[in-house]
Amino acid sequence: MSHEGKKQEILDAFQFRHATKEFDPNQKISDEDFEFILETGRLSPSSVGYEPWKFVVVQNMELREKLREVAWGAQGQLPTASHFVLILARTIKDTKYDTEYVRNQMLNVKQIPAEIYAQMEERYKTFQEHDLRLLESEQSMFDWASKQTYIALANMMTAAAQIGIDSCPIEGFDFEKVQKVLTEENLLEDGHLAISVMVAFG
Repeated sequence: MSHEGKKQEILDAFQFRHATKEFDPNQKISDEDFEFILETGRLSPSSVGYEPWKFVVVQNMELREKLREVAWGAQGQLPTASHFVLILARTIKDTKYDTEYVRNQMLNVKQIPAEIYAQMEERYKTFQEHDLRLLESEQSMFDWASKQTYIALANMMTAAAQIGIDSCPIEGFDFEKVQKVLTEENLLEDGHLAISVMVAFG
């Protein structure tokens, strides 16, 4: 495909994409296609490489119904979507510069040498304390992490559109009530995660 043809293909995908309020429940996304969508989320960029997200795919209809009771913006999507994803953001328990999560992310996942990481940790400390003043509250840190999840969200929806799959991002929910449901389901890792945004595909 030519350079111009590729650009037009991408624009066509953006024009195809719309916030789908209700899906055809008889249409199911193949495992291969959905793994592709998830992979584009996983490979998304994030501030200082923390990747402060977790994708929870909710296929259990009982749990979907519990979420429907506390998510006014997902009334049509939860019962009908082929795949429904909760995008969770990591809290200050993981995203503060000196946590075990950050250390593991840098030393083991990104395989940064220990001596270089020691310098980076000081840079991250300044970044969080001074540059963006993220450590002024737990909410500030969560909001920062949540912003990163929207990069993954956008990439997943765009990737879906490029292969002809509909989607809908959803913020219409009661945060505290969703948190309660997810806590009862043991999905928040004892306060290390919180709901950022939802997205339906079908």
